[in-house]
Amino acid sequence: MPETVLADTPASEAAKPKAGRTGLFGGRIPLARLRDLALVPAIVAIAIVGQIVNPVFLQADNLINVLQTMSEIALLVLAQTMILIVKKMDLSLESTMGLAPGVAAWLVVPAGAGHGLGLLPGAWAIPVTLAVGALVGVINAVLIIRFGLNGFIVTLGMLIVLRGILTGISGGQTFFQLPQSMLYLGTAEWFGMPASIWICLVLFAVAVVVLGWTSFGRSLYAIGGNVDAAKAAGIRTDRVLWIVIVTGSVLAALAGLLLSGRLASVASAQGNGYIFTVFAAAVIGGISLNGGKGTMFGAFSGILLLFMIQNVLTLAGVPAQWIGALNGLIILVALTISRITGGKVQE
Repeated sequence: MPETVLADTPASEAAKPKAGRTGLFGGRIPLARLRDLALVPAIVAIAIVGQIVNPVFLQADNLINVLQTMSEIALLVLAQTMILIVKKMDLSLESTMGLAPGVAAWLVVPAGAGHGLGLLPGAWAIPVTLAVGALVGVINAVLIIRFGLNGFIVTLGMLIVLRGILTGISGGQTFFQLPQSMLYLGTAEWFGMPASIWICLVLFAVAVVVLGWTSFGRSLYAIGGNVDAAKAAGIRTDRVLWIVIVTGSVLAALAGLLLSGRLASVASAQGNGYIFTVFAAAVIGGISLNGGKGTMFGAFSGILLLFMIQNVLTLAGVPAQWIGALNGLIILVALTISRITGGKVQE
């Protein structure tokens, strides 16, 4: 899988294809692909430890439960990974995950049932959810790309705004009596597994192909490595950034829809605090916070490893409060390892 690094590279050189890649066995196995597998031994080790801690761990029902529970946050990781690769950051994904289905529930839940208005038929729930996600992405893109504002501050402000709007329309309560259209994706089973797992796996597979084997995917790495060099190479950087930011918000809205369907409700605090787990998964999955590095397979391995660890700790009877502290510790350890192995000072 290609991993473009263009930082501090002259524009003329950035536009040229690399003459060759470092690899093993005569170059047939690129080292970048071996780095994708770096977390596999850790995942296997956690599986063995989990089985020792509790024989339930490797049973099919428990593994499916782990995959279904992580599928919603995994979509946030997918979105954040694309954004980090182009050297941006979106903190508002967790609030979009709550507000998008919250607005849909507000409009379609019958009046008198909580804070629902009942203005639209239930069939409109999914289009409204995705449209709200797209709108949030467009606003973020306008402020960041069009007006040149700092992405971190913009999305931090957007996180607060969206969280306040959801609290306002819900009155701080939870939406219940969701229509069947909002419940379907979170409760349906396709070929013996929850639909949310299939959706997550398919979207990650598509992202792996797009980032690894398309010119659009290579443009993301080029922009994250050196945006000036990418422009000089003829890449329409603003258009790519628009697509990445808006797509990220739509994925967050879809994640919120899956979570709402699984829980059969939309809480006023839905998504709060998820962004920390998202960053932890991305960092341990090898996604560089400086842009231009990382793969979707690594990001998926990162979120899978995190949820396996959490499941093992839960089966071992560790309180949930300690699991939250573990995510922060993992970020610090991963950053330290990245600093030691990368040899570069992190900004």
